[in-house]
Amino acid sequence: MKAPRKQSPIFTKTFDFLLWLLQHTEKFPKSERFRMAKRLEETAFRFYDLLIEATRSSRQKRRLLQADVELEKLRLYLRLSQARKLTSLSQYHFAAQSLLEIGKLLGAWLKTVPENE
Repeated sequence: MKAPRKQSPIFTKTFDFLLWLLQHTEKFPKSERFRMAKRLEETAFRFYDLLIEATRSSRQKRRLLQADVELEKLRLYLRLSQARKLTSLSQYHFAAQSLLEIGKLLGAWLKTVPENE
């Protein structure tokens, strides 16, 4: 039997963040589920989609740069959710730390991709 393929840390950390985010946003008040929660969730999923696309695309650099933009949007939406008291300070710190780690992994990946890709 084949050993399972080890997944890159950026995928593991992003999956863990997505899982946390979905559990967190389902507790948002109904009035915010279609506004703030939707933005956070869709942006996080788009970020993950772009990571997957980057592993299978001839335009890897472009996909990773697009992922970086989505990550920046996630940071903004997270700050907004904390400012609107939808996210506690401890939850915000957890999420911000997670996004910082993911951002470092993304930056390291970007550095390995040649400019012409």
